[in-house]
Amino acid sequence: MSRKKHGDRPDGVWLRDLPAMNLIMPTVMPNRADNEAYIGLKVDLRPLDAYLAKKNEGRTEDKYTYFHVIAAAIAKAFILRPAMNRFICKNRIYQRKNVTVAFIVKKKFEDKSEEGMAFLEYTPEETLDSFHSKIMEVIHQTRREDVKDASSNAMDILVKIPHFVTVAAVKLIRWLDQFGCLPKSIIGSDPNHAAIFLSNLGSIGLECGYHHLVNWGTNSCFVVLGKKHYTVEYDKEGNGDCHEVIPLGVTLDERIADGYYYSKTVALVKELLAHPELLELPASTPVEYAVHR
Repeated sequence: MSRKKHGDRPDGVWLRDLPAMNLIMPTVMPNRADNEAYIGLKVDLRPLDAYLAKKNEGRTEDKYTYFHVIAAAIAKAFILRPAMNRFICKNRIYQRKNVTVAFIVKKKFEDKSEEGMAFLEYTPEETLDSFHSKIMEVIHQTRREDVKDASSNAMDILVKIPHFVTVAAVKLIRWLDQFGCLPKSIIGSDPNHAAIFLSNLGSIGLECGYHHLVNWGTNSCFVVLGKKHYTVEYDKEGNGDCHEVIPLGVTLDERIADGYYYSKTVALVKELLAHPELLELPASTPVEYAVHR
């Protein structure tokens, strides 16, 4: 195990040997929310429908869904494309030590129902099956009325103390976060500290959109899943092909990589979703895919 160097964080390694443009950008443009890049893509559901029909055959509960497969495909892309798993703090670029995936879980589909925060690690040995088990376990746990995650508990405490104390405490927490000094008990379930923050708007009947990044935390990638709908795609001869898709709206911190790197990552995600059986292999297993120019 390599020794921690000066400037490294518990959750990331300070990248010192990058091109000059990459190193200077966090200083010139220091705020994550000011450096949002947007990528939209549509997921063809035909291969997923065929795959999920076989996968769910005979299952009566905890069925595999589009969300599970799409989340696993994006996470695998982060394993195989490590520059996607970077973040910026204090004008420095860090390589995150683990690939983590987070999303919000509604305890009940009611207006007054609370939300819980799901936070999972996606390892190089992960498969779709093991990841599905993790997701279902955390969903069942989060939906229990008597259970709250650590981040929610911390916020409950902050809002109950005098306001001026809350303001001071939040300033201290933000300062400590910049240096990576916050304990895992506080940030270990905070989606804004995950590599990938997912929002499944399609599950509540909403159209796709783009979510902003925030300056709090370390998250550099926010993905919104919209509701499925029919679309028509045309080939070079102008022949139309009507089929169902799920739109994805991806928001990225443009300082962590360049457009070409993002383009190849999108091509990899498309390949994985066109052939979801690839997700049954360990996440670190290489995948051959073409980059369209």
